[in-house]
Amino acid sequence: MITSDAFRGKRYVVLGLARSGMATVEALLASGADVTAWDRRPGPREALAARATIADPLEIQLAGFDGVVVSPGVPLNTHPIAERARAAGVPLIGDIELFAQARAGLPPHKVVGITGTNGKSTTTALIHHILQTAGVPTTMGGNIGLPILGQDPLPGGGVYVLELSSYQIDLTHTLDCDIAILLNITPDHLDRYENFEGYAASKARLLKMQSRDHLCIVSRDSPASFNIYQDLRDHRPRGNVLSTTQDDVADQSAWPTLKGPHNAENVAAAKAACKNLRLTDQQTERGLRSYPGLPHRMERIGEHIGVLFVNDSKATNPTATAPALAAFPRVHWIVGGLPKSDDLDECAPHFGHVVAAYTIGEAGPHFADILEPHMPVERCEMLCEATKRAIAAAKPGDTVLLSPACASFDQFRDYETRGDVFRKIVAKLTGQPAAAAELCEFSARSAA
Repeated sequence: MITSDAFRGKRYVVLGLARSGMATVEALLASGADVTAWDRRPGPREALAARATIADPLEIQLAGFDGVVVSPGVPLNTHPIAERARAAGVPLIGDIELFAQARAGLPPHKVVGITGTNGKSTTTALIHHILQTAGVPTTMGGNIGLPILGQDPLPGGGVYVLELSSYQIDLTHTLDCDIAILLNITPDHLDRYENFEGYAASKARLLKMQSRDHLCIVSRDSPASFNIYQDLRDHRPRGNVLSTTQDDVADQSAWPTLKGPHNAENVAAAKAACKNLRLTDQQTERGLRSYPGLPHRMERIGEHIGVLFVNDSKATNPTATAPALAAFPRVHWIVGGLPKSDDLDECAPHFGHVVAAYTIGEAGPHFADILEPHMPVERCEMLCEATKRAIAAAKPGDTVLLSPACASFDQFRDYETRGDVFRKIVAKLTGQPAAAAELCEFSARSAA
């Protein structure tokens, strides 16, 4: 794990003891800090009872603590911990801020931070993979992979590659990335921000935390990110502000898992970062060719009687779903879940690729109303029923695509669980059709 003398003798509250919260507590304790920890679940509290103070931060005096460490999932705009911390004059921070404070004690290294609305997971994993194949010590963390404080420090010359959501950036104050990448910004998570401008400003803070001599790479492929690029260009040395666009990538034929305009944007940013990290073009190309892709992101999970099955469960908003619809000529589209928007406008240019839609979840009835003037729609509610009907209708050359354009929380714990359930349903229904009813029961239990 990553520890630091910067934490020794200090006092912290850690609210939320899931994976990153537990890693944070362990790192702070190992660094000699005094930790008060809390989770609404008794199990994690009991696991730490002998080594940390167990107390609800909403019920104790916060004055005198050096930080309140909260999970990115805690909504700062509505949760009472935010106001209590402000009133006590105690900073609200996350594990990324603790990592930033620990950097001075780590072997010489660089940090690449990636944010944006869509594509940041792929870009993070892609840069990490290219570095790995080139023999550079590297690890990835933040909003992907293992909690950063729970990982072993890299040796000298290593590169930490961090995917950073707006929630994580909101809890970070001193992370000076050697390279900061801003991809597209489109409406998302607006329940956490006053408006879209506030959401975009949260993303831009990653670049504003940088030293002037460090590099920022900004995509021109969305108006909001392009506006940020123009502002930075006016206030930073020109050589330290680069812009990229999907048009920078003309030929994707040699990269089997990086097809489509959205991946061209990701590749353009990754190539610019790797060049700055002094990798050769040959090293970068080797990584692009061998990149395996991410689970749940346009993941080809199999083919049966000429029908392709694609798990794109990570597409939790319409902007993320649009590239998947564009990528396949005849699509049986499973769509719905907990909606983040009231429309599917971003997907509309690709409705011509959809043979039929199968709506599920809370958004199902409304999405069905939107789609029925444009295509056949089957109202299914549950994922298993939608998959079963899509398989029955699909013909050789068609694609059955789970790309929900919605969050998963109405029926599943997270998008990974939703994608895993889809994978299991497809395997069962294509291998043992007689077991369809059993699988639908399994799907319903998973949704509960």
